[in-house]
Amino acid sequence: MEVAQLVTVLIILLLVATGVALLSRWLRMPYVAGLVLAGLAITQLLPQRIGLDASLVLNLFLPILLFEAAINTDISRLRNTVKPIALLAGPGVVIAAGIIALVLKFGLGLTWIPALLVGVILANTDTVSVIAVFKEVPVPSRLSTIVEGETLFNDILTLVLFNLVLNVNTTGSFSVLGGLQQLFVAIAGSILVGLGLGYLSTGSTGLLARLDDPLSSILLTVAVALGTFQIGQVLGVSGGVAVVVAGLIFGTIGLASHVSASNKLTLLSFWECASFAVNSFIFLLIGIEIDLITLWQTLPAVLLAVFACQVARIISVYGLLALVRWFDRPVPWRWQHVLFFGNIKGSLSMALALSLPSALAERSQLITLVFGTVLLSLIGQGLSLPWLVKRLHLSPLSTSRQQTEQLQAQLMTAKAAQDELDNLLRSGVLPKAVYEEMRSAYQVRVAGAEKALREIYNRRPNELDATVGNLTKFDAIRRRLLLAEKGALNDAIRKQILSEEIARSRLQKLDEQLLSLEDD
Repeated sequence: MEVAQLVTVLIILLLVATGVALLSRWLRMPYVAGLVLAGLAITQLLPQRIGLDASLVLNLFLPILLFEAAINTDISRLRNTVKPIALLAGPGVVIAAGIIALVLKFGLGLTWIPALLVGVILANTDTVSVIAVFKEVPVPSRLSTIVEGETLFNDILTLVLFNLVLNVNTTGSFSVLGGLQQLFVAIAGSILVGLGLGYLSTGSTGLLARLDDPLSSILLTVAVALGTFQIGQVLGVSGGVAVVVAGLIFGTIGLASHVSASNKLTLLSFWECASFAVNSFIFLLIGIEIDLITLWQTLPAVLLAVFACQVARIISVYGLLALVRWFDRPVPWRWQHVLFFGNIKGSLSMALALSLPSALAERSQLITLVFGTVLLSLIGQGLSLPWLVKRLHLSPLSTSRQQTEQLQAQLMTAKAAQDELDNLLRSGVLPKAVYEEMRSAYQVRVAGAEKALREIYNRRPNELDATVGNLTKFDAIRRRLLLAEKGALNDAIRKQILSEEIARSRLQKLDEQLLSLEDD
């Protein structure tokens, strides 16, 4: 495509994406579903047909999406949801991939390798549509964390399994022991690459600690995201997994220790914008790429794939989460309905389909199958998910809860501003007289919020608004305190400060208290 035509196409796509953003907000429909529908409609407006380039999606778009998801993941929030996340993102992906592969193998007559490839691709879930709904309809924070954590970690397993099946296709042989060994080497190698590059960039002597302006920090994160992916590919491990690990290191260590508040805001805003732009182009191009005539001709096969995805999700969600009650707080049924219906396919599925080797005999058929399934998933489930979440009334905001959150927002923002003032004073930017004047103004806000919150927390349960939801907001705070106690006890056991008998007894009591708390 010539440069002039490329610029014309980009202008059209940007204008369409802007129009879809405005229209979707007015119609209260998911933005990504609107993009796909718009892509189907504007194909004839483009100067020539364009499509998703496999190399571009895999080497540029995919690392950006994975790094943005990882850098925004708060590991401390994952601690009390790690067990359901591990079930859904581990055995859940394997079970779903196996069921989809079996249905397509015997339903469409595919051979095992293509069936397994499509099974792995369609076992992946995408949170873009689901999290967009959560921003409009309030849901419990634990449910939101499960959705985000599952997607992040099932991306990891999906990428590893996909490369494993491709390796079997290349070598023509497979053994259970050899497969497990390759799986372990791929995951361990990817984690080591991500850890190494992440710590090299964010450690106390790393590059991030030496940068004092947001633009240089942005360039560093972009280089790490794209470079980690390429290094992982060169070393024969999963570049995507390495990017996720490096992003987690940046988000938990780099942003917390070596970046000022203003630089952190700039960095996160940049990555949010980059992810939004990449997703916008991908979902628009999905609609442009899909030929409606071809889709109509392959509709029975696509519907069978959609059916297989839903059956697999039913078993992996309701079946596996039924086991959670034996070793963790049970996941409520209404949450499980959201997890099942939020089984929306997205950009990673498209990227993996496009990266299928050209030597694969059924490649074009598999890409059409995946594209059609993604399209129906985005339109069908994407458009109906907001209605479902609203009907389930997962987390209604009462007057008391709104008041509490407003006070918490006032307290958190004032304390964050005070911390930044302390940094400015230490660095010599502010004279002490100005510092004390500005800090005292924020201290008035802190004192007012603390007094109001103390009065709320000291009320008796029957004095609170009954719609607060059995004090789940306060239980969330108690849970964080109990988890901190557990962490201290586990450290004491590892350091042999406390005898295991005494510590284990206390840990059991803490677990009982945690299980008695309401979901947050």
